[in-house]
Amino acid sequence: MTAPTSSDRGLASALAVQRKAFVAEGAPTAEQRRADLAALAGLLIDNKKAIAAALREDFGARSFHETAIADIATTLHTVKFARRHVGKWMKPRKRSTGIWFLPAANRIVPQPKGCVGIMVPFNFPVNLGVGPLTSALAAGNRAMVKMSELTPHVGELLARLVEERFPAEKVLVVNGGMETSQEFAALPFDHLLFTGSTAVGRHIMRAAAENLTPVTLELGGKSPVIIGDDYPLERAARRIAWGKLLNCGQICIAPDYVLVPEGKQREFAHHVQAAARKAYPRLAGNDDYTAVINDRHYDRLTDWVADARARGAVVEQVADPAESRAERKLPFTVVLDPPDDARVMQDEIFGPVLPVKGYRSVDDAIAYVNDRPRPLALYLFSDQAATRRQVVEETTSGGVAVNDTLMQYLQDDLPFGGVGPSGMGSYHTGEGFDTFSHLKPVFQQRGIGGFTGAQLLYPPYGPVTRLLVKLMEKI
Repeated sequence: MTAPTSSDRGLASALAVQRKAFVAEGAPTAEQRRADLAALAGLLIDNKKAIAAALREDFGARSFHETAIADIATTLHTVKFARRHVGKWMKPRKRSTGIWFLPAANRIVPQPKGCVGIMVPFNFPVNLGVGPLTSALAAGNRAMVKMSELTPHVGELLARLVEERFPAEKVLVVNGGMETSQEFAALPFDHLLFTGSTAVGRHIMRAAAENLTPVTLELGGKSPVIIGDDYPLERAARRIAWGKLLNCGQICIAPDYVLVPEGKQREFAHHVQAAARKAYPRLAGNDDYTAVINDRHYDRLTDWVADARARGAVVEQVADPAESRAERKLPFTVVLDPPDDARVMQDEIFGPVLPVKGYRSVDDAIAYVNDRPRPLALYLFSDQAATRRQVVEETTSGGVAVNDTLMQYLQDDLPFGGVGPSGMGSYHTGEGFDTFSHLKPVFQQRGIGGFTGAQLLYPPYGPVTRLLVKLMEKI
């Protein structure tokens, strides 16, 4: 079955085909799920070069090594991890039974929800498409995957590769523009996962609400970095520069702004720019440095930088933007002490621009973070146990990495998800399996000779009933 687009209006019928197949065939066995995950792994292994070429075509300039790391290797790790553990995840889970209901037993039985929709962003389309698909297939579901219209080449490639390995009634990759995305979000899936901006996430949730479709939203926000006064600035700068400039900053968990001890803004700026220059000695013609996805996003970033400069911030760039403008390679840009009403401090940046602000105490840094919408990630650099404990306990974010950046996402046995405006729900590891499963509670009565403890509570009520109720209240 060829992936439908908005022009042929085949989305609803494709979902109907998947649902009919799910009802007819029921939940797949552990071996069937492992076979599906092995097929996903093979797709990645056999097509590394083709995927990298398609992404380079879509971005104009996309680092082959970044594709190998972020879209292939880490995704492959996730698939293999799920394949090893899916049998354990599928097993019924015993739960305790109240003394008054003995000898009954409780358990939870994971069941696939049915047909899952996955909406993929442009920045890491393979990782953020195949990753959720891994969780959906491990949980025994059928899936439809809507690729971003900003990455048509990799979208068409994945559609073809998936079609070669899966029947359309099990997995279908959909390509198309905004109209297709709107139609996709409005389908009556049994679960819908969307990765993208907070603004678009609100529209997705509204569309899903019409069908009471449960949603997982992986959004973003302004992920802060707090550098403790005990931590070497140069060491922090190297790790922050890597996390900020991977994929040219087009990462939902990229460090969005940095809080450093008051008076150290300039010193940190020096170190982080040095780290950027060392990693990318030149931009034009440098295959290691990824381009901004399109002109609209490039112009948005330069407008925001100009806005910060106009509001009194000091702007420093590691290279002349004109030298690499034709390739849409925006130089790493540090914005020192921007006011809070600047666009770079209001919205998720999603590019190689890094605001740096000072703080007077850890309490002040925590208050600054907590005064803003809850982020998808928070980064803390400190070797002091008390500081680490305070920041982790007193802030709320989707995830935390201490003394590094991005690494929390790469952990196979940690869930990934946001909180509040940065998202809801999670996937990866066993939590991803649970996200796409119905965890059915099962109570099983096992009375001996027809008698159960609960029968002591049957009417007609009398003194024994009152005595038992008092005992129940005390235990």
